[in-house]
Order: sequence, then structure tokens, then C-alpha cells
Amino acid sequence: MSKGLGNIMKMAQRAQQQMVEIQQELASKTVEATSGGGMVTAVVNGKQELLSLKIEKDAVDPNDVEMLQDLIVAAVNEALRKAQEMITAEMSKVTGGLNIPGLF
Repeated sequence: MSKGLGNIMKMAQRAQQQMVEIQQELASKTVEATSGGGMVTAVVNGKQELLSLKIEKDAVDPNDVEMLQDLIVAAVNEALRKAQEMITAEMSKVTGGLNIPGLF
């Protein structure tokens, strides 16, 4: 194996290890999003898992369940979007800003 190829392999292994470490860090980081002026709050981690969902009592109207459903969807989607931004920002530190399909 040529010296250049060996160096490339070492760099790839180091980058892979850094990505594993970042993924572990991201699992402990959270983002929060609200909808309806704070009536619904969703918290998502860096693994894009919904950790908690808080619904204020005033948001619960038995005569307008659709509104509450819309608020929940909006809060969760916004939290997931923020989590994806956080993941992309952290991973770009390893990839140097390259968008590698399927990586994250």
C-alpha cells in the first residue's frame, strides 16, 4: 500500500470516529419549538426523537380538536427542523461543509 493511500485511510478512520463522537453528543443535545404562542411545546434531541410534548390547558378545546392537532404538528415539525439544522452544523465540522449523501 502506498504511503498516500495509507494516510487517506487514517484520515477516513479519524473522520469516522469524530462522526461517531458527534452523534453521541447530539443524542444528549435538545432543541425546543413552540406553536400557538407557546400553547404547545415540543422538545427533540439530536437523534430526532421527540422527548417531550407540553400542551397548555388553554389549548385544549373539545370543540376544536383540529386546532390542537395542528398546533402539535407545527411544534413537532419545527423542533425536528431545528434538530436537523443542529445535526448538519455539527457534522459539517467533520466534513468541512461537504454534503455527503446518506451520511446524516
